[in-house]
Amino acid sequence: MANKDYYETLGVNKEASADEIKSAYRRLAKKYHPDLNKTPEAAEKFKEINEAYEVLGDDKKRANYDQYGSADGPQFQGGADGFGDFFGGGQGFGGGFSDIFSDIFSAFGGGSAERGIRRGEDINVAIKLSFEEAVFGTEKILSFNRIESCQKCNGTGAKNGKEYSTCPDCKGAGRVRYQQNTMFGTTIREGLCQRCSGTGKIIKEKCQECNGKGYNKVPAQVKVKVPAGIDDGQTLRMRGEGNSPAGQGENGDLNIKISVAPHKIFKRVGTDLLFDMFVPFTTCLLGGKVEIPLTKGTMSLDIKEGTQSGTVMRLKGKGVKVLNRDSYGDMLVTIKSEPPKNMTKKARDLLKQVGETFTEMDFPKSKEFKNRMKGL
Repeated sequence: MANKDYYETLGVNKEASADEIKSAYRRLAKKYHPDLNKTPEAAEKFKEINEAYEVLGDDKKRANYDQYGSADGPQFQGGADGFGDFFGGGQGFGGGFSDIFSDIFSAFGGGSAERGIRRGEDINVAIKLSFEEAVFGTEKILSFNRIESCQKCNGTGAKNGKEYSTCPDCKGAGRVRYQQNTMFGTTIREGLCQRCSGTGKIIKEKCQECNGKGYNKVPAQVKVKVPAGIDDGQTLRMRGEGNSPAGQGENGDLNIKISVAPHKIFKRVGTDLLFDMFVPFTTCLLGGKVEIPLTKGTMSLDIKEGTQSGTVMRLKGKGVKVLNRDSYGDMLVTIKSEPPKNMTKKARDLLKQVGETFTEMDFPKSKEFKNRMKGL
């Protein structure tokens, strides 16, 4: 869904109002409705129109789509492996693979999806969040340098945006076809025009602002809405906030790798929070209430009489928010019975008296262990 331009599907611009989007949808739906239009492509076109309106007609989905490129909100890649070549992504191969496949398909008469469309490179940055920022979400202002189309020449590289002529080799298309003899015979291949470097223009006089490049590297600032529940190692993608391409085309993306600082008490596993709660051994024996921490504030937890050390108590819905959903993980509290560090003679004598009131039957696990020892 993220690769489709829904605005283009409905024939409106990104600044279109809700009424304009609704009007465009109604007009196109009527035109391509299968009951009214019997052409083979009408049904598929009607499906695309409905999909586009389902997103752009909903304020929340549209906002997600505009910022993240997806109606479902930010798109993530989990973990270091899923992140791939983060600090070289979109740049390492220099377009080699796309050129290879473009040539192969062109040789057999096929077309390239990216023909005539230039896309700027992605920008990869990393930010560190506190544990609380990741759990509750936050806003960050990112500052970085990016390539932007030269405003003075409108990205043409020519003085005043006018001092250029159409390339005679590619006729302004930026790509040319040529013959190549291979072991399979003569094939027709397509590639960037060498004369104009794929711009389709021959500059007569260079723009002084960008020295004919058509772009400048400038400082940029972007406000990032980090959603609640984001986890360490995930990647947040912001559509269209990357580098501009040389000449006309669409911007690359801004990829933000998330690093989350550890918490002093909680250990996070997915959307669950785990921690050990040390309580006096008398509380485990007799039962009682203990105060435990939550992500916000505290709560009282009931310890039942005779609770064993190592018992795990699950608190439903007290964990971390699930990304893009109104649900939460759990909190798992492991009860750890703590004996006193120092005991007075009086306390020792009292415990001895208490101990004498119990029999072997009151300690079934100890008895079971002794029986196993006998078997050895």
